[in-house]
Amino acid sequence: MGLLTVLLGLSACAALSGSYEKPQVNITSFTLAPNRVGMAPRFDIGIQIINPNRSALPFRGMTYAVEIEGYQILSGATPDIPTVPAYGQADFVIQASPDLFGSARLLGDLFSNNQRSSLEYGFSARLDAGRLLPMINIEESGQLRLTP
Repeated sequence: MGLLTVLLGLSACAALSGSYEKPQVNITSFTLAPNRVGMAPRFDIGIQIINPNRSALPFRGMTYAVEIEGYQILSGATPDIPTVPAYGQADFVIQASPDLFGSARLLGDLFSNNQRSSLEYGFSARLDAGRLLPMINIEESGQLRLTP
């Protein structure tokens, strides 16, 4: 029985690795979450995951961070990620908390150099799709224009 389980597991890994494509992750919204009394502000970030694979992706969790000008200003983690169906997509909202020291350093940098026309941003996430699939690392970066 044990040998059969090992052989089935190995064949499943081989089947997944040969045809597995990295899912696409999009940020669809970014808003200030309703504030609870006495709590630090939180941000709601809309996420969309598109699965280009023939098998559903049952995610176990996700960690994420947002940087501006190299300063980490938001971060969070969640175990609440929906299963993304084969050749489908899932939309959900995550919450991120501000990093007080990273935000303070960014503000200090912005006040000392107020002639910027844009800011560099970065979003990084690490999705856990279980033992049979590798961790999925997502990085997106770009510029936020400050002038019209």
